Amino acid sequence: MAAAPLLELRQVMVTGRGAPRLEAVSLEIRPGERVALLGPSGAGKSTLLAVANGLLPPSSGAVLWEGAAPARSRRGRRRQQARIGTLWQDLRLIEELTVQQNLNAGRLAAWGWPRALLNLLLPLETAANTAVLQRLDLDPALLGQPVAALSGGQRQRVAIGRLLRQNPTLLLADEPLASLDPRLAASLLQLLLAEATAPRALLLSLHRPDLLAGFDRVLGLRDGRLVLDQPAAALSEGSGAALLAELYRGEALPGDERLPEALARAEQPPVGPALAGLAALWPDERPPARP
Repeated sequence: MAAAPLLELRQVMVTGRGAPRLEAVSLEIRPGERVALLGPSGAGKSTLLAVANGLLPPSSGAVLWEGAAPARSRRGRRRQQARIGTLWQDLRLIEELTVQQNLNAGRLAAWGWPRALLNLLLPLETAANTAVLQRLDLDPALLGQPVAALSGGQRQRVAIGRLLRQNPTLLLADEPLASLDPRLAASLLQLLLAEATAPRALLLSLHRPDLLAGFDRVLGLRDGRLVLDQPAAALSEGSGAALLAELYRGEALPGDERLPEALARAEQPPVGPALAGLAALWPDERPPARP
């Protein structure tokens, strides 16, 4: 028997001012799938990811995680969301806390609040955090440094390290390559793609149709509607350019010729089975509004 989809949206609607933010969106993400989510700015990509990880309840329709509806109890809902890791574009690190404390934030759902509070007082699980930093090519000496003292690239990798500490089944990422230099973007993308092997899966929002190598499938949103669901290979064929032009109708296709070259040169970083995120940690938060 085939495994249940890790994520299923059934006719999901999210209302908005003047027009729906999402309208009748149905999709499935199955174990082992690497799925890119494309669309112009304001298409609803961040809203879809917020619905997918439970931060934003749909106005109508259904969301299923591993075949189950969201639990009614707060504890049950947190247990479900602990299996979903989300990397937001703004990273959502706590700058006043150390790298070690931010990495351990990926364990809060598993620890519970007593140990979470202890994390603010003592350096917990140093060996595990050291191993994560080494896999991300970061100096373990950074563990005691506040996040505020880090460079942008270091912060990005700490956010990935926090993901590696949680070990969710479904990984969601909201345009994680934005504002990164080409080589760092290439390395990060390779890391996320390599982690998305069964029983895990990846749904990654992109504003870069030129970075689809390595994905299995492409979804396209426009004006809150799912207008494209194709194998990634189909978009590299002659008809693919027409499909993308229609998706970004009226906009120049975003892209930077340096990034595909950087992806080809990038060494695949060491990866492992664990991914993590914030979806299970602060369930009442909302993602940043789309400008």
